[in-house]
Amino acid sequence: MDDDEVRAEARREAAPAALVALSVFVALAVVSKVEGWKLLGLAWWTWLLIAGPLFLLTIDLLMSYRGKGLIRSRTVAVQLLALLALGNFAAVTILVAGLVTANTSELSGAELLFTGFSIWSADVVVFGLWFWEVDAGGPAARLRSTARTRFDLRFPQDDDDSTEWRPQVWDYIYVSLTNSIAFSPTDTLPLSLRAKAMMAFESGISAVTVLLVAARAVNVLGS
Repeated sequence: MDDDEVRAEARREAAPAALVALSVFVALAVVSKVEGWKLLGLAWWTWLLIAGPLFLLTIDLLMSYRGKGLIRSRTVAVQLLALLALGNFAAVTILVAGLVTANTSELSGAELLFTGFSIWSADVVVFGLWFWEVDAGGPAARLRSTARTRFDLRFPQDDDDSTEWRPQVWDYIYVSLTNSIAFSPTDTLPLSLRAKAMMAFESGISAVTVLLVAARAVNVLGS
């Protein structure tokens, strides 16, 4: 296979995960429109703007099933995922500002919990895809390699020299999930500085989302 075919094959596995994250933001926008939710007075389509880069990434990954995708450079793909992570940070900022400025009568329990869960779940997928794109030179490099010798994330299976194991996209999403719940690495360790920075960034976003939403939910749901 040539380089384009290898890259397309390596990227196909991530399309369903990207579609899940995109669906989360679309669902949040639709429900916000139907219910008339307006955090900070922002319109429902604000969530679609935040998900704009994710829409582009999803189209690119889906196109890999038919050959070449839209994004031909891995550098651009990494930058796009970094932009998505910043978009999630912006979504959390909107949520936190809404929690601080809105009183109990303006912010319903349903809006609080649904918005918080949507942002958190999208965060898990986006960072999982970011880990997937960054680790060990990216999915195409991992597919070409016969063994994992240099990597950013060390999985437990990497200690078993008897198998030619390669992590798949759902392995990275699992890493993202555990990091977003424990606020620290669990069974998979970050080795490179960029992997540590990414995990720290995700843990910070998740901690703010989970802890502040939980604290406010006690007041909202108990009133």
